[in-house]
Amino acid sequence: MSGPSPSGAVVDHLTVIITTSPVPSAPSTELLTDVLDSFARHCPLLLRCRVIVVFDSYERVCARARLKKGAVTAEQAAAFAAYVASVKALVLRRFGRCDGAGASPLERSAGEAEFGSPFDPANAVPLVQLRTADGRVTFVEPARCLGFSLAVRSALRLAATRYVWVHQHDWRLTTTIPVASMLSIMRERDADDVAPVRYICLPSVRLLNYAAQSDNTRFAAFRQLTQRLKQVFHAGPHSDGLEGAEPVSLTPLFFWFDKPHIASTAHYLRCVFPSRYATRRSTFIEDTIGHRMRELIKNDPEAWAKFATWLYYPGEGETLCLKHLDGRVWRGSDGEKKAAEKWRSANGAHHSGSKSSSAVEEKGKGDRFT
Repeated sequence: MSGPSPSGAVVDHLTVIITTSPVPSAPSTELLTDVLDSFARHCPLLLRCRVIVVFDSYERVCARARLKKGAVTAEQAAAFAAYVASVKALVLRRFGRCDGAGASPLERSAGEAEFGSPFDPANAVPLVQLRTADGRVTFVEPARCLGFSLAVRSALRLAATRYVWVHQHDWRLTTTIPVASMLSIMRERDADDVAPVRYICLPSVRLLNYAAQSDNTRFAAFRQLTQRLKQVFHAGPHSDGLEGAEPVSLTPLFFWFDKPHIASTAHYLRCVFPSRYATRRSTFIEDTIGHRMRELIKNDPEAWAKFATWLYYPGEGETLCLKHLDGRVWRGSDGEKKAAEKWRSANGAHHSGSKSSSAVEEKGKGDRFT
């Protein structure tokens, strides 16, 4: 009797977590549609997995938007409400195989995202959790702004699978991702004493040639760990069907990045969120544990195994896997077109060539830090 197929095993063992929030392009779902289309092109198994979408809300309505601080205009607040409804329909269609017309009502439950001191009643944000009857699709709607850290933790607590794929709403996949092989290696190496694998980050422009970057050759701890651990892993078969034919090149990573990554659910909760004091509202994981982790490993290389973080390293670090769409400023293709037309009108068509090249140059500069 044959066991489960590798693709079936991936679906059984992985939950996709998507975080989204107010963006200038709302109520259009073009940004997230672009991301899901990249899943279909480069890692179609993701669209067969369970999914949890966290709609991180805003904190207040004011005259001037500051999205990173949770401040939106009245127009953006209305647009976000419409965006949430449209994203639900999109996700149910792409993940739940449901067009919405004959969909069963979503099951509703209440939750809470607590943080900091338990003696301050303000240190908790109420959540509404909506899920399909089969549990394939879950939506989380907080009453106030959570921030990325609490949004991820809220989803992790609902994940029923051993592994999670964490994905912010504005990162597009740009190459094939061998997710079955990655999960098989994580399963095989979870308890390894020397080279445990519990987190794999995908490389953006900033992380190309990571193993040879200056900090990783200048600091002895990083250099030694890279020389000792960087390798090509080969996935073996497992009784649960997790296996992959493709070898996976990994190099040790000395920072817990927020950008798309796969991780052990239990490891995530234990390592990043051991208690309510571990994070605050409106924070990013990489701005808290990421920097602490880096300093800890720099001073004690043996500490790396506690985090067991790796960077996917195809093409010896030369292959780009992600493109950052920068949802905080992107206004959708129509919005970008209107902005360009407005600029040309104000500045004259004879300047358009220099503006275009300047914009491309500035975008290239930004990509080096994402």
